[in-house]
Amino acid sequence: MPSSPMAVRAAAALGRWYPVAVVLLAWEALSRSGLVSHRLVPGLADIARVFAANMASGDIPFHAGISLGRALSGFGLAIAAGVVLGVLMARVRWVESVFEPVFSFGYPVPKIALYPVFIFVFGLGSLSKVALIFLECLYPITVNTYYGIQSVDRKHLWSARNMGASPAQVFWRVLLPSAGPSIFSGLRVALPISLIVVIITEMIGESRGLGYYISYATASFEYASAYAGMLAIAAIGFVLDRLLIFVRNRIIFWERISGAYA
Repeated sequence: MPSSPMAVRAAAALGRWYPVAVVLLAWEALSRSGLVSHRLVPGLADIARVFAANMASGDIPFHAGISLGRALSGFGLAIAAGVVLGVLMARVRWVESVFEPVFSFGYPVPKIALYPVFIFVFGLGSLSKVALIFLECLYPITVNTYYGIQSVDRKHLWSARNMGASPAQVFWRVLLPSAGPSIFSGLRVALPISLIVVIITEMIGESRGLGYYISYATASFEYASAYAGMLAIAAIGFVLDRLLIFVRNRIIFWERISGAYA
């Protein structure tokens, strides 16, 4: 007997989300086992209660808004610069000669190691954090754009030119749409990096943001509050990723993807 569409969707949802349920059950089992302090590994109910209380008090929304603003500022600047630079590297020989070795040599270097230099130049405020986020996100966006433009089928370019398309039409109608999936792959890689970097930098000499919130809670042995902050980060990252997929599927409508990373 064929399965109903609802049963198929339920099975697909279960297959996608069951690892999360397994991790949560393992966490709760560890909390109740007595092998570790309940204060260090509080139960899920305790974390949920603290999360709800700090949401209601405005603590988490306040710090989350600051972290989100910093992350999106650096991410947005990296999109603008990375896409343009990646296109130029793929289309202009001397630009490729200048920048391709820089990206190949510098990609594996953790840019967070430069944070003390950024603090010295820009201070401890938001500017140093946004600048470091920009640098970290610039690499995956630029590299994916560069290879996306380079991988465009030459037959498509020849066909467009033979049909009388201008260079601008070739770029907007052929090059950019063909490289779109690769560009959005770079954006999807860079987006969580922006959140990771902002949290790490806010743990260093800062008094605002979710990184500070988690660091302060941990130093005060309020681990349930720290985990509540981590839950907020996970929720923000999840929502932003789904929004990015939504935008991608609207723009690249001929090649839609789901939320899976496969």
